[in-house]
Amino acid sequence: MTVNGLAEFLRTRRAQLTPEDVGLSAFPERRRVAGLRREELAQLAGVSVSYYTRLEQGQASHASEAVLDAIATALRLDDHERRHLHALAAVRPNRPRRPPAERVDAATQDLLRTLADVPAMVLGRRTDILAWNDLGHALLAGHIDRHAVDRPAERPNLARLLFLDSHTRELYVDWPAKARTVVGHLHHVAGQFPDDALLAGLVGELSVKSDDFAALWSDHRVKPCEAGSYRMRHPTVGPLTVTQQNLVIARSPEQSLCLVTTEDGSSAADTIALLRNSLGQRRDSASAAVAEVHHRLANPL
Repeated sequence: MTVNGLAEFLRTRRAQLTPEDVGLSAFPERRRVAGLRREELAQLAGVSVSYYTRLEQGQASHASEAVLDAIATALRLDDHERRHLHALAAVRPNRPRRPPAERVDAATQDLLRTLADVPAMVLGRRTDILAWNDLGHALLAGHIDRHAVDRPAERPNLARLLFLDSHTRELYVDWPAKARTVVGHLHHVAGQFPDDALLAGLVGELSVKSDDFAALWSDHRVKPCEAGSYRMRHPTVGPLTVTQQNLVIARSPEQSLCLVTTEDGSSAADTIALLRNSLGQRRDSASAAVAEVHHRLANPL
């Protein structure tokens, strides 16, 4: 995530393109490298082969915006990937810093409380789950302590759950699609915060513990989590299809509010209602048990 991060990104994305992808005639002889050759990419971008080679080898810095845009166009990058390329090129090597623990401010907590009928949670920039309402907890991670989010050292992390927790993996019918989305988001964040030691640690941990994560991370796809539809198989209430939308929190732009919605009148909406009712019944039972204890204490035999 320094100059070497730029070099790795360029090499990986070049390897994913073929001459046919960019309108070039393939050489008749057998190609010794995957994807485009450096000279082909340099030709498409309108830069010298020697300069582009130095970029890929991490030996050049201070590339102009015009050159980066030309390279991004040659690599067929989308808008998110183009911004990621610029962010990587702007990075100066620094020692990774351990940032302070993320906090959810009072206004965001108030907002979360008003969303009692919609599964919701607050995500930090590294996909740490900073807060959630009862319905969000029950839908996405009911097997985890509800109050773990209140203890910074024990907070669940969405990426870690997705790759290392069997319950979460089973929750998503199309797990690979959800996995690609989360890894693309982490790449996006890594470009914005290259000196974040906690993020680097998370990526390192998942790369070692999950071959799936390591393969997706090395692909260098970049895309922030915004919205997506997913089929789920919930262990308590059964199958449902939901849309997860991440909204940037105005007062804390590094955090996002993840809302889980369903199509109006759909069977999935009925499933969410069933889950909501089961939580209500559980709370009623707990309240009745507490009242019974208080009654016995107040009226000993």
